[in-house]
Amino acid sequence: MSRPTLLADRPAPVRRAVVATLTALAAAPVVLGGAAPAHAGPAAPEVPSTIDVVGDFKPYLVGHAVGWQVHHCAPTATGYAWSFDGPVATLHDDQGRLLATHSAGPTWTARDGSSVAGAVIDKAVVSPTAIPWLLLRATPDPSGPEDGRLSATTHIQRIATTGGLTPAASECTAGDVGETRSVPYTADYVFWKATGTAA
Repeated sequence: MSRPTLLADRPAPVRRAVVATLTALAAAPVVLGGAAPAHAGPAAPEVPSTIDVVGDFKPYLVGHAVGWQVHHCAPTATGYAWSFDGPVATLHDDQGRLLATHSAGPTWTARDGSSVAGAVIDKAVVSPTAIPWLLLRATPDPSGPEDGRLSATTHIQRIATTGGLTPAASECTAGDVGETRSVPYTADYVFWKATGTAA
């Protein structure tokens, strides 16, 4: 029976190449099965059932918002009350980079010019000291870029809210008509799209 070929029997250039390859493999990190795909999106948040997204959709973007909920005091048929003007906020990613602005409508506008308007489907009061969590149906602006950051959005969740509550009714009287109050708030906005949509 012939003797098996050993590494020592190989030409010197081959021996050096094999050793270099084995050294590189030994130094490489071990990747176990079950690791998340390189382009996996964010996980679906745990939310009350009233604002869960049901169907063949997936979250693809989370923005951390800091800003204000703006109200003004106005006369009504029965007296005076605070009227909601809309939000004024900016959304940032986990590294603090600007993702989008948030304004009345409500509307979200990304840095690439794509924008989406939201209509409330349902809400959940999670804390008495903060504005409710929301589920909104999203309608992208057709005049924006077709492949924009927000162009494929189907739903938006507002979660993890702090602050932003409407000012006390007693603070809106005849003498306060026209006064504007900007109430600080924070929230996370989770953007969803159809599962079959490219990442």
